[in-house]
Amino acid sequence: MSKPIIELRGVHKAFGEHVVYRDMHLQVRTGETLTVIGGSGQGKSVCLKLMTGLLTAEQGEVLFDGEDVGNMSHVELVRLRRRMSMVFQGGALFDSMNVLENVGYALREHTKMSDDAILKRARECLELVGLGGDPKLIFRMPASLSGGMRKRVAIARSIAIKPEVILYDEPTTGLDPMNCNVIARMIMKLQRELSVTSIVVTHEMPLAFEVSDRIVMLHDKHFPFQGTPDELHRMTDPAVKDFVEGRVD
Repeated sequence: MSKPIIELRGVHKAFGEHVVYRDMHLQVRTGETLTVIGGSGQGKSVCLKLMTGLLTAEQGEVLFDGEDVGNMSHVELVRLRRRMSMVFQGGALFDSMNVLENVGYALREHTKMSDDAILKRARECLELVGLGGDPKLIFRMPASLSGGMRKRVAIARSIAIKPEVILYDEPTTGLDPMNCNVIARMIMKLQRELSVTSIVVTHEMPLAFEVSDRIVMLHDKHFPFQGTPDELHRMTDPAVKDFVEGRVD
């Protein structure tokens, strides 16, 4: 079993009187694909924001590679976020930038790479996500791309800086079944070829079952299930079973 790269230890998180987590414990193992499932409003995206230091816990610890994210300075958080990248729901590409500028954004902001080196790296990343066939693609604007292409460009942007961890926030939302399958294959390919740790937040069970080494479910401020996809199939807990079988949102 690989060592954990991210840990939640006794985490309590609330927004005013609304408690999201109570005494939460979780380990994300280096090199695995872990999927967080759960209904709307259960706090799945909050989990990712705690891991990146965008939110802090009222109690407990969020550790990245053994270091407490909640106690990091601004400089340490910048360093942390160079080791992690996020694929946002909807892609979140910059509308005023073309594909090359979007994919190379982090490289331009956080490295001293030349324009030629950034162009080369952007093309490599687009190739990895299956968009290397059109040499003119790098000059296109996000508005001219299909939903599936925008998601793949967003994934290319996320891997440009060679992160150790990729966080996917609802990566297949709004996509048709064919593009959902494309994104699922991308997640598995990058985890396999780049040896990254992947954390996927989704409410879509076909995606969760296809890409995951382990799945955790958020429900009623805790994790009632943590285990493999096969173990999830065998769960008899009513809350877990109802969600997995689509009887609750």
